[in-house]
Amino acid sequence: MRQIATERCLYEIAERQAGYFSAGQGRQVGLSKSLLSHHVKSGHFVRIRRGVYRLALFPETPHADLYIAWLSTGGRGVLSHETALALYGLTDLLPREIHLTVPRTASRRLKGICFHTAKLAPQEVTWRQGLPVTTLPRTISDLIRFAVPAEWIRQAIQQALARGLTSEAALEAEARQRGGAIGAQIREALESRHEVRDERGF
Repeated sequence: MRQIATERCLYEIAERQAGYFSAGQGRQVGLSKSLLSHHVKSGHFVRIRRGVYRLALFPETPHADLYIAWLSTGGRGVLSHETALALYGLTDLLPREIHLTVPRTASRRLKGICFHTAKLAPQEVTWRQGLPVTTLPRTISDLIRFAVPAEWIRQAIQQALARGLTSEAALEAEARQRGGAIGAQIREALESRHEVRDERGF
C-alpha cells in the first residue's frame, strides 16, 4: 500500500511537469535512491540527466527541454529573458540556450543553459504551462539589461499589451522601479505605442 501511495504521489507531480520529475521530488514522496534505480533498470523511469527523470510511458509534450532545464536546478530556477519571451509567445526566434534566473547559491554550469544570477521577488514570478517564468515587466527589464535590440522590446511590449498579457500601469511601475536606461526604454516603447494609436485615431 505504501509503495502504491508513493507511486501515485510521484505521478501527480510528474503529470504537472510533462512527465518529468527530479530526484529530490522523488525523495519527498518516499522514493529511495535504491528504488529509483530499480525503476530505471526495469524501464519504468528514464534517466534524462543527473537528478532528472521521466516516466517512461508518459507521452512527449512541448517544452520538454524547459522542464528538464528547470528541474536540473532542483526547481530553484525561473525561466527568463528570451526563453520567457518565447513562453509568452512574443517572439518567433527560439534562443540558442535556455535562460534561467537562479539564486547565487544555485548557479552552476550545464550544457545548453544560460544562467543568470538574481534574487527575484515573489511578485516577479508567475507560472505558464506548469513552468515558473518571470513576469512580463521583469522579462522586459531583463532583456533591456541583456542588450536586446530596442525594436524587439517595442514589438514585445506592443504585442503584450494588445493581447492583455500585461498592462501599461504594470510597465510604468517597472520603469519607475528600474529607472535609468531601463526605465527610459520602457517609457519610450510606451510613448511610441501612443503615437501610433494617435495617428490611427484610436
